[in-house]
Amino acid sequence: MRNSSTIAVRWCMAALLAGSSLAARGEHTSSYEGALKIGVDPTTGRYTIARPASDAYTLQAGAAVQVDGTWLHASDYPHHTIKQSKVDGLLGKASEWEVTYSGIKGKPDLTYHLRAYSDQAFGDVLVTVRNTTNKMIHIGGIRSVDATDRDSTGGRILDLGGPPAEDRVLSDSWSEDRPGMTIHNLADSKQQMHRAVGSQLIYNLQSHESLFLGALTSERFLTVLRLHLVTASGGEPSLSSYEGDSTGTTELQMENSLEHSPAEDQVPLSLPLDPGAELSSERVLFSVSKDYHHQLDTYASLIREIHHARTSAPPLMGWWSWTAYYFGLNQGAALTNAQWEAEHLKSLGYNIFHIDEGYQYARGEYSTPNVTLFPDGLAPLYYKVNRLGLTPGIWTAPFEVSERSWVYQNHPEWLVKNEKGQPIHAGSVEDEKDQLFVLDTTNPAAQDYLRKTYSTLVNDWGVRYIKMDFMDDSAIEGYYYKPNTTALEAQRIGLQTIRDTVGNDVYLDKDGSAMLNPVGFVDYGRISQDTGHTFSASKEAATGIAARYYMNRNYFVADPDAFTVSTQTIQDRTWHESTKPATLDEAEVSISLAAVSGGMFEIGDNLTSLTKDPVRLALIENPDLIQMIRLGKASVPIDLMTYAVEDEQPSIFLLKEDRRQSMLTVFDWTDKQRAHSIDLSAIGLPAAGHHYVVTDVLDTKEMPTLSGGILSIQQPAHSVRVLKIIDTSVPATGPTVEANHPSDGKAGAVLRFSARSHQADPVISYRWDFGDGVTSEGIDVEHTYTESGEYHVVVTATGLGGESSQDRFHIRISGHMPTTFDPSNIMRPRSTKE
Repeated sequence: MRNSSTIAVRWCMAALLAGSSLAARGEHTSSYEGALKIGVDPTTGRYTIARPASDAYTLQAGAAVQVDGTWLHASDYPHHTIKQSKVDGLLGKASEWEVTYSGIKGKPDLTYHLRAYSDQAFGDVLVTVRNTTNKMIHIGGIRSVDATDRDSTGGRILDLGGPPAEDRVLSDSWSEDRPGMTIHNLADSKQQMHRAVGSQLIYNLQSHESLFLGALTSERFLTVLRLHLVTASGGEPSLSSYEGDSTGTTELQMENSLEHSPAEDQVPLSLPLDPGAELSSERVLFSVSKDYHHQLDTYASLIREIHHARTSAPPLMGWWSWTAYYFGLNQGAALTNAQWEAEHLKSLGYNIFHIDEGYQYARGEYSTPNVTLFPDGLAPLYYKVNRLGLTPGIWTAPFEVSERSWVYQNHPEWLVKNEKGQPIHAGSVEDEKDQLFVLDTTNPAAQDYLRKTYSTLVNDWGVRYIKMDFMDDSAIEGYYYKPNTTALEAQRIGLQTIRDTVGNDVYLDKDGSAMLNPVGFVDYGRISQDTGHTFSASKEAATGIAARYYMNRNYFVADPDAFTVSTQTIQDRTWHESTKPATLDEAEVSISLAAVSGGMFEIGDNLTSLTKDPVRLALIENPDLIQMIRLGKASVPIDLMTYAVEDEQPSIFLLKEDRRQSMLTVFDWTDKQRAHSIDLSAIGLPAAGHHYVVTDVLDTKEMPTLSGGILSIQQPAHSVRVLKIIDTSVPATGPTVEANHPSDGKAGAVLRFSARSHQADPVISYRWDFGDGVTSEGIDVEHTYTESGEYHVVVTATGLGGESSQDRFHIRISGHMPTTFDPSNIMRPRSTKE
């Protein structure tokens, strides 16, 4: 056995030589201090994370794996080795530790790779299982964060430098509304646990220090984080363990779509691993900081880069049917609302016409209309919608199949099965009516059915926006046509099939779904739970919209769900039933909540009801709210983790629209009057050398008080103030615009043009004049010239205050469009089936 002095010498060498190895048997700790302070204990191989110069670690953890139904922890192994090296990672230069555990007969080796970045307070960890046995084993989960009190070296499992009672926990959910988002105090837990899916932020109100953990990948597994609590003496909250697992979806589904399913349908994940094979966890990002907004923003930017997120879609504005009619919309009412939208709102930019659930015969049979409500079918209606200048949209639940559907009745072999070969039952449409099952997206015949369905919606009906719902409920573990496919893998196979079918010019919107898995396939994504015609619906959705602000234009364009401003009531719904009309203040809350998302802007009212209510109609027409949407940036919830107890939840949002103008939105979610005093300098609007003019864009008669750089706001219960803050010391100027364009082209060829502006000069709209009598709008456009010649092109960029600037250029077009018959140049369309 090596003595401790030998170990100390060997460790000093390891610190000097990148890639050196240490057989760890001693009391000394491998330490690295950069933007984070990282330690790897040579005795145990466990890692610690802390802020630089900290005397105590924030988190101490190890790794574990579930093998053949039993958890095997790193501390169970008799041997381990440590290698340290310098690497390039997602955030630049990093130090990396590779810690391998071995020595248990008949069990696999376990290795974790931990990286700490030199210049940013972030790191990441990945765990790999290698089957070193001579037989197949089965993996149920891989744990990259295994922090327990049994392995603690005397300190707390989690230490943020302040009393645990001052910790607040933001746990992302299984989907945008399963469960609804709520920020909890550490002691306020359900069944002594704070469980998160995808990411978790823990913030201490006293020290202002926060720990963030977030999954960077979603290749095979769901990342589930669990803070387990015990009640210590005196009632002080205390942790017994902290777990971060790459695992299956069954744990979550047993509380959702599989809650009432038989035991044989609740299939635990169990992936076979052959001798010599390896299986890795999802990579998890971690950070310790005193700037939790920076943690969330950095995480989001990494997600955008890693997953090639689709973030350039426009901020869609329009109408949807669900909260106006729920299952009851018929073709006559649909056309009436389309005509009203086109006549009253299209000129303001509202052009999406979205029909939600109820139009179809059954879930899983979306190209078959419900002829009770749509006797002529959907195609004739959507042709009329197109002629009105509106863009057709539709709702689907792509992977759910009801017992009434053609698939269930004719092709049960296309469904996900349990071990007995029977289709897995996954809930019902509503109130136990119409039982549901799940389409096996790995089955080639089921893929063909998806192609046919979505091709019909797009090519025959003219749909250009598709909402995809209940992908959370349908993401179940089971026995797929392609063996050993996980629920998340199957979902992405299905999404790829749909995307390949509809092409890149049709917008896809993730509704009910895990947040990370659809990134890269969808253009839009729901970020919170359903809204409705009540203040309580807005309040319940607000925390999710606040907590997921960073996803907008990083994961996808945010879909905050529809807003409602009318006096409409819904009395036959058991959820968000509204028996009395929303007040005007409550209507303002609903639309303002959608505006702070910076994403989609959909009206959820029976539109004709607004005809006799010009005050509420004016909310939809409000130019400042529309401008917030067109800008495409989410307002930052500046009190996300620091909101006053009296406010009950995050209430203050700031949108810096440009160097001159900001929008401050303040909600009162309570049942009583609230007052706020906001120091403008504390939110990035310094007083020295600046002069601010503040107006309330919802009520220009009521001017907030601004004195000494302090903004004083009084507001009644259930209300909102949307304040425009203009720094008059900054001159109003138009944005700088530069066009990217070809200098020449051929007649009949498709030419592509794009425009860009300086980041500090936001552009609300781009308008192109191609010099041949044709104009177009958008940041990226295409145009075809039909005759040769030289054309003078002008692109006009309009900014926040209406100021504009232009870029001008010439383009020379040569040649002519052929008019002869040439069979050798005639091609068939390419099949959507690979």
